[in-house]
Parts: sequence; structure tokens; C-alpha cells
Amino acid sequence: MTAAAPAHTQPPEAELQFDIGSTDDSLERMLELFARLGDIYRVFVPARGSYTYVIHHPDDVKRVLVANHRNYTKGVGLDRVRILLGKGIMTSEGELWKRQRYMMQPLFHRRVLGGFAGVIAAANDRCIERWQALAQRGELVNLTDEMSELTLEIVLRSIFGGDLDRLTQQPGGNPFEVVAKQQSRDLQFAYRFRSLTKIVAQLIAQRRAGHEEHFDYLAMLMSARDKESGAPMGERELIDEVMTLIVAGHETTASGLNWTWYLLSQHPGVEARLHAEIDAASATPAPGLAQMEALTYTQQVVNEALRLYPPGWLLSRRTIEADVLGGYPVPPGTNVLLPLYLLHRHPRFWKDPEAFWPERFAPEHEAERPRFAYMPFAAGPRHCIGETFALYEMLMHLYKVARHYRLSYVPDRPVELEAQINLRTRYPLHMRLERR
Repeated sequence: MTAAAPAHTQPPEAELQFDIGSTDDSLERMLELFARLGDIYRVFVPARGSYTYVIHHPDDVKRVLVANHRNYTKGVGLDRVRILLGKGIMTSEGELWKRQRYMMQPLFHRRVLGGFAGVIAAANDRCIERWQALAQRGELVNLTDEMSELTLEIVLRSIFGGDLDRLTQQPGGNPFEVVAKQQSRDLQFAYRFRSLTKIVAQLIAQRRAGHEEHFDYLAMLMSARDKESGAPMGERELIDEVMTLIVAGHETTASGLNWTWYLLSQHPGVEARLHAEIDAASATPAPGLAQMEALTYTQQVVNEALRLYPPGWLLSRRTIEADVLGGYPVPPGTNVLLPLYLLHRHPRFWKDPEAFWPERFAPEHEAERPRFAYMPFAAGPRHCIGETFALYEMLMHLYKVARHYRLSYVPDRPVELEAQINLRTRYPLHMRLERR
């Protein structure tokens, strides 16, 4: 439980004045402030003329995301994302969000995810073939780029199905490659990304004019109906949801896999145990979700990688009415930040929090920490709708590669964090593919 209401009426205030969460050194500053000021503090943001509150205690996180979630909207951190994604499910609010969630939830049921096993497996097979060719030439794998390209291919084929092949055969190749190729998320990227909406609109029009049956997310979105009116999504809604799926279904998974391989390369004991579990599993070209979930230690490895390096490292919310967090009053209209990177390393709730120890996610250790000390996909009604798909994708990738290979990290630059919208490595990681 959080402490009783303190004697002071305001939480500690950081002496620094900056727009926390939007500068290149935000994470470094937040680490220092958390160590000095504790579970809750506030920072004055001159550009907005108001305070931003930063919380780290699981009880306060639970209140914001679950217990009192109706009192919170998405915070200022989503403003930049909204430029990219319009009014998709990630950025919408209120009744619009409820409508979207109802219409999209069936797309991520387990029975639906199983239908994408072949898509995920085939993309991984092509990825491994590329790596084999590199290894034969004595070249390294640019893991960061490869994870971005792999996850982008999977999400695009899941959305567009066979239409993707027709797109890539046109002059200029795959127009969506800008998502993987351009790492910066600046206004130039936003312009190029939003220009892809014309292509999505054309694909929607072609689908409506045709009579073929498709098993992909675009077909499911076009078939979804409003709970009350029975109306389908309009064209703008469809476009925004497709663009949301592309970004949300690609960058976070790529980042998670990038960090997972790096951590495995630095911990040979963990790697050996993961290999042993995968070796003991039956060899299947396109394993199903249940088979992947049976890889309990591999799941623990993924969970621990996402604990140390949660791709969506910072959540933001804004109060509607006044609230109380950590015993302190929080005024209406206040931006509240939830840094998952720090929550996942909170020394009060994690033993040896900086260590890579997958066994901490074994069932016998679950009771050692509060429920909301770990939430790489957020929590509450607005948790990531594609969580199971992302985990399935990560597990199958590890299964497909680690059955025959290991990745050995080749240090060429320091491994540094880049905390933008997602938590990435500042420089690409290079690996050597080695036959086991």
C-alpha cells in the first residue's frame, strides 16, 4: 500500500524545469530524480505553464490505469503519436475509443491468432535464409535493422495478406519500407508515413470492388460492425486503424527482440537453458500459440527482457477531475507520467533489479511483487490489444532461430539507450550467426 497522506500538501518538486519525457536525456534525468525524490514528484514545464507529476509506485499506477481510469485521458505524450496515427484506437478517447475497442477486440482472439502461424513462420524462414547467406560471406547481421524488417513484414502480411506481394512488385518496391528504414520519428517521417494513407485507401477501394475472400486484418476491419448501429467503419477510421496496427505492431516487437537477443548474448547460462527447452520441444514448421506458450522458460526470458527494456517505456495520462496519488492532491488537467522503465526496476519490488534473471518470472516468485510492478503492455482497459500477438511473434522467432543457431554480439559501439517513443538502442547491434 502507499503511505498515509503526508504532512505536506504537494509532492517534492524537481529543481530542474524541462518538458520531461520529450528531451533526449529525459530517461537519464528521471533516473536521477527518482533516486533523489522517490515515488512521486512534480516538474514544472515552462512551455505549458503547469506541473507534470511523475509516479513510480504500483499502487498509484493501479489507481491511474485501473481503479480510477475513468478520471484519466491519454496525456500529452500522445500528441506526437496522434500526428502519425490520426484517431486510431491508440490515440482516441471516450465513446469513440469504446466503439473502436469493441469492433477490434475480436481480431485478437486466440482462435484468430492461430490463423497467422504460417505468416509468422514463413517470414522467419526468409529472415533465417538472409542470415545464412550473410554468414556464408563472413558478414555480420545488423540485428536492429533485421528485427525491424522482420516485424514489419509480419505486420504488413497480417494486415494486407496477398495484396502485399502485388504492392512490392510495383516499381519502387514496398512503399511501407519507410517505416523500417527511417529510424528518426521527426516531421519528415510523419509526412512520409501519412502519405501512405493514399495507398491504404486504394487497397480498401479495391477490396470493396472485388469479391474475393481474404483472411487478414484488413478484411476483418472491413467486416467489423458497431455494437449499437451495426454500421461498419468509415474509410478514415479504417485508414487510421491500419496505420495504428502498422506502427504498434511493428516497432515495439522489433525493439523487444533486439534487446532479447542482446541479453541472451551476454548471459550464456540463460542462453543454454533456453536452447535446452527449445531442443526438447517438438520440431514444427509453423508452431501454434499453445505450443509456444508451453515454452515456459523462453517466456520468462522474454518477460525479463521486457522488464529491463520495455519498448513503450513511458505512459502518459491527464486528470479530468482532481485525484489523490501517493497521498498528494493532483489538480484537474494535470499530466501524469508513468515511467515503466523505472517501475520495472523499482528496488523495493524487484530483487537485484538491474540483473537479467528470467527465473524471477517463475510461478514461485510471482507473489514476491505487486501485480502492477510489471506491465510492459500497460494495464487496465487501455492495455495493448495486440499483447498476445506480440508475445506469440517473439516466442516463435526465438524458437525458429535458436533451434539451430546462436547470435554472438560483436561490439563496435557502446550499447546506449535511446528513449524516444520506444526504448531502442542508439546504434544498431551487430551479431555473428553461429551454427550450434
